[in-house]
Amino acid sequence: MKLLSPAISRLVRLRMWRIESWMNHPVSAQREVLQDIVTTAQYTQFGHQYQFSKLFTVRDFKNTVPVHEYEDLKPMIERMMNGEENVLWPTPVSWFAKSSGTTSDKSKFIPVSEESLKDGHYKAAKDVLTLYYNNFPSSDLLTGKGLVIGGSHNVNQLNEEIQYGDLSAVLMQNAPFWAHWLRTPGLDIALMDEWESKIEKLAENTIKDPVTSVSGVPTWTLVLMRRILEMTGKQTMSEVWPQMELYLHGGVSFVPYKEQFEQIIGQPINYLEMYNASEGFFAAQDKPGEDGMLLFSDHGIFYEFMPVEEYGKPFPYTVGLNKVETGKNYAPVISTNGGLWRYIVGDTVQFTSIAPHRVKVSGRLKHYINAFGEELIVDNTDKAIAIACEQTGAEVNDYTVAPIYFSHDNTGAHEWLIEFEKMPVGLNDFVFELDTALKNLNSDYEAKRHKNIALRLPFIHPVEKGTFSAWLQSRGRLGGQHKVPRLSNDRKLVEEIISLTKK
Repeated sequence: MKLLSPAISRLVRLRMWRIESWMNHPVSAQREVLQDIVTTAQYTQFGHQYQFSKLFTVRDFKNTVPVHEYEDLKPMIERMMNGEENVLWPTPVSWFAKSSGTTSDKSKFIPVSEESLKDGHYKAAKDVLTLYYNNFPSSDLLTGKGLVIGGSHNVNQLNEEIQYGDLSAVLMQNAPFWAHWLRTPGLDIALMDEWESKIEKLAENTIKDPVTSVSGVPTWTLVLMRRILEMTGKQTMSEVWPQMELYLHGGVSFVPYKEQFEQIIGQPINYLEMYNASEGFFAAQDKPGEDGMLLFSDHGIFYEFMPVEEYGKPFPYTVGLNKVETGKNYAPVISTNGGLWRYIVGDTVQFTSIAPHRVKVSGRLKHYINAFGEELIVDNTDKAIAIACEQTGAEVNDYTVAPIYFSHDNTGAHEWLIEFEKMPVGLNDFVFELDTALKNLNSDYEAKRHKNIALRLPFIHPVEKGTFSAWLQSRGRLGGQHKVPRLSNDRKLVEEIISLTKK
């Protein structure tokens, strides 16, 4: 099998010129992408509505097509899910990627066309592999198996032709035949719904495989690795998978997990961040260890970047790759070969370099917490607080939420600092109602809470009345429009407020 490495390295060198072409000429690549998707979609219902056949420049496109959020496109997406064709995209769309966290809906459904799979997700995956081998020519990555800790697979019965699942399930279900040779475990395990059983099956079926890479959300990956160590009696994963050389991650910040991964793996490996969402495969690290991911400019997605201060305006200002600046917060606005048109993804990014264009995810347009892939937004937590108060007779003045990260002997949790105007009849009842409401409001939170595998019950920390006002005053923000941030992805704010209560 090691004879594969030189052959793969030669193939990589043949592919690199294509990557270097769009990397060195991103603006030209973007113009071609826009021309291609607008021309392709000109006879769709959306294309007729906005006269795509008469749009010949980027300026025409931006002046004619409004910026959309999910709620704006939702009625058309629902028609597509009911089997109607030629709505947002001309070719039949039979798959939808299910996700949540960016809207007030429990779940959103993103159309996944054949083109977005072939020229987007899969092309980008091959480019990630090419870039990796370009950095590590003697790598043995493809001499073993890639362990993919994917999501579950559900079938949407609204139409016998229409199916949906989370993104990893959609990608695995539609992957080319050769990809299955390189991956472990089989689809029957990879797409299981019930996570407790799934972790057991993953562990049982991969212990003896020659795993060289692992990809998945850090929380679930740690759960799996700990279970494998329990089953084998080994001290580190390098004793189980001595050939492991790469961990691919994305979706949540890896910073809190890096030390735990190094300890549990037990030998130096490479870490590679990817920016892969239901809407498309946007970027990946082309230089391991560097801050920033190479933006993929030739993969069926036309990018605009909206300065965050423009969010909420009727006609927000956006810029292209020729005008972006490093260190500034932008919200990506995308038009895709899956039928999303000037669509606000919901993330915020900063460019770490311009030549080539590299980005890092800096947050979200709306307050959120996504330390474990749960993607809770303020809309979720505000509604859950209201429900818990109604059920327990409590009244809440203010609150903030932060993660309690995985420890060596426990899973994660959310710590809620709550200033009660009126305490609930029973604090444990309040916790139960809050947790139940969050599960009902957000499917990703519900999945992470299942049997406490990734998230335990929320931890409620009541604070005295006036605590949040005192914190705002200490920061010179008392009064006016200043508010305590509801949700955080780190513990800085929570620790500041807790330390204030001890003075």
